[in-house]
Amino acid sequence: MKGRKPTPTVLRLLNGNPGCRPIPKNEPKPKTGLPDAPETLSAEAHPYWESIGQQLLEVGVMTHLDAEALAMYCEVYARWIDANQKLAQFGCVIKGPDNMPRHSPYLRVANDCFQQMRFLLGEFGLTPASRARIQAAPKEETENPFAKIDRLRNAS
Repeated sequence: MKGRKPTPTVLRLLNGNPGCRPIPKNEPKPKTGLPDAPETLSAEAHPYWESIGQQLLEVGVMTHLDAEALAMYCEVYARWIDANQKLAQFGCVIKGPDNMPRHSPYLRVANDCFQQMRFLLGEFGLTPASRARIQAAPKEETENPFAKIDRLRNAS
């Protein structure tokens, strides 16, 4: 499919529906919540599940349907941390088999992880640029059910 990927309706509504296009009525609306970490999540990525997941839950963008995307982010983040530690240990330039200087393979891993993280952070609205496009709607206050009756009575 060519063209821009569609913006989720929730984000369009928070942004004030700038394109004034019709809002889909049958879009799924999953409940927010942080599921348990998948069993396939590596031990290195597991510590990030709770910390990032809780942050996403606080801003209302984490749902049970997003578990796989969060797991991908946690795995890539753990891989990025490991590659950066190896770069600090061995440096960005190493000697090749021919004794000539060459880029460390960890530099490529770190750069690839960085690109993947940038994409996934944007999907969750965790970058300044992606957040700038979202305007948080004020939380709805629960209204006293009798207040409506009082307003109707006063209007008469």
